[in-house]
Amino acid sequence: MAAALRLTLGELGEADGPGVPYLPELPARGVHAQLLGRSGAVLSGLSLDLQPAGWRLTDGPGVDARRARSLLRQDLDLLEEAAQGYRGAFTLTCAGPWTLAAGIERPRGDRVLADSGARRELGQSLAEGLADLVAEVSRRLPDLELAVQLDEPQLPAVMAGSIRTASGFSRHRRVDRPEVSQALQQVVEAVLAAGGQRVRLHCCAPGLDVALVLGAGVGGLLLDADQLTAADLDRLAEALESGAVEVGLGVQPTAVPDAPLTPDQLATRALRVLQPLELGPDVAGRVLLTPACGLAGWSAAPATRTLRALVRATAVVTEELGR
Repeated sequence: MAAALRLTLGELGEADGPGVPYLPELPARGVHAQLLGRSGAVLSGLSLDLQPAGWRLTDGPGVDARRARSLLRQDLDLLEEAAQGYRGAFTLTCAGPWTLAAGIERPRGDRVLADSGARRELGQSLAEGLADLVAEVSRRLPDLELAVQLDEPQLPAVMAGSIRTASGFSRHRRVDRPEVSQALQQVVEAVLAAGGQRVRLHCCAPGLDVALVLGAGVGGLLLDADQLTAADLDRLAEALESGAVEVGLGVQPTAVPDAPLTPDQLATRALRVLQPLELGPDVAGRVLLTPACGLAGWSAAPATRTLRALVRATAVVTEELGR
């Protein structure tokens, strides 16, 4: 983790640069550092335990949940040490309420997604936990301008009613749009009230309801460029022109590990998407280039080259859009 923090702060933390450093997950460390385990360690007032079927809500934290929380605390200690002297934007990442509801089981089995009361309780717990996390990091490192990134790869499936039940023989009913929006809005409001500057939502799955997410107050979207429809692009263009959001365009494919594109290739992919939108020059600074999804399966050297290439390509795209 110490080396990963030095990498992200060194490559993405340049003053006035387009990159935004972040707290890495490093899921190769085990389930305790993977998306659900790490995010479960953030929850407030709810306890988890690791069962053969995955993470499950319990009356008290099991040994695996305690290990996940211990790992998070260690990572925060390392962040405090590595970020001394750094001033600027920094991102904390966590699973969003709907990916958690689709991935965590209730005490008696099946997913939290199946129970409206459990969904509501989980969303409240996440909002409170993220507020506590933002407040703690702000106390440790007051010069950071903190944002929270909600990873929601399961959100389109939740809204489509395509998440399978534990038996595998049926699917959970889709969740209505007002409930989806309210849970996201609750998290956004809690993070902002705790001193966070912005909440971004990352989704690399197709079918995201962009209008709903923006309506919930999310201030940034990080999306796979290859998954965007014409309607998605129209909504993103409107939001960018209004000044309401930042957009992270996932132009570096990640499905095949250790295959970084060059800065020119990345810029070409981005401009192919952005130039037809005819965005104004003032919009350019609100567009970032990112990996399509995480770099968890990548080795260190190609991941480093990718981060550097994205920073350089973002500068090229910003210049081209500003003409």
